[in-house]
This record gives sequence, structure tokens and C-alpha cells, in this order.
Amino acid sequence: MSMFTLIILLIGLGILVYSLVYTLFVGKERKAVKGNIDAQLPENVQKHTYIRNPIFLAFAIFFGIVIVMIIYFSLTWTW
Repeated sequence: MSMFTLIILLIGLGILVYSLVYTLFVGKERKAVKGNIDAQLPENVQKHTYIRNPIFLAFAIFFGIVIVMIIYFSLTWTW
């Protein structure tokens, strides 16, 4: 396994672990809804709707890594 692949693997694993821990933390903080489906969202989620969402964060990082890999391979591949 090349050094580049190992670094990408470790970065991806770190992102996955961070996203899982963050999701579990938010899930424990936000208890199950008790009869009120339209409950008030936490203040920090209201301020940063997309940034604080781990799903959007994971997708953004994934596509960023894919774009970097495409650029890297297109510049280093011998046609």
C-alpha cells in the first residue's frame, strides 16, 4: 500500500470516527421527542443548519477528497 493511500485511508477513518462520535453526542443531547413532533431545535443547530449536520459534512469531505484524487490522478497518470 502506498503512502498516499495510507494517508487518505487514515484521514477518511478519522472523519468517520469524528462523525460517529459527534452524531452520538448530539443524539444523547437531544432526547427522544415526547409527543411533540415539531419540537424546538437546539440553538447551535439553528444557527449552523448545514455546518453542524454530520451527514452534510461527511458528503462535503467525501466529494472534496474525490475531487482531489481525480486531479491528482489526472496530473500524474501517463496517457
